[in-house]
Amino acid sequence: MIRLAAYQPDIAPNLGSMIRLCACMDVPLDVIEPCGFPFSVKALRRAAMDYADLADLTRHDDWTAFQNLRPAGRLVLLTTSGAERLWDFTFEPGDVLLMGRETAGVPDEIARSTDARIRIPMPGEGRSLNVAMSAGIAVSEALRQLSR
Repeated sequence: MIRLAAYQPDIAPNLGSMIRLCACMDVPLDVIEPCGFPFSVKALRRAAMDYADLADLTRHDDWTAFQNLRPAGRLVLLTTSGAERLWDFTFEPGDVLLMGRETAGVPDEIARSTDARIRIPMPGEGRSLNVAMSAGIAVSEALRQLSR
């Protein structure tokens, strides 16, 4: 119904949490490399535990490889500078939710190539949410909308 994509993740435990999220929610996960850590079962074991074997995980060497292989559907970027609030966005089957790097998001040219840029409203004083937590919030909202 939807997919989650992690663009060049920097922190293994965050990617491990996204793997676990996707395994539990039955959402395919695309990992767009290079990662900021050695991509290995050992690096991900603490957060992903045994969920890596349950997840529908596809690794892509780079952005071009991801673009060449991803199924048709809108590319929806989660970003703190998104124009539209998550709660106001209408998800569609086939949407790919793109999460940027923890340290730098995505490059401007990639952000411009997406079909939508959305943000999670944060009325508190924090600067940003953890990327894996943000992925969980966005995946849950997309699945909630699409399960009607």
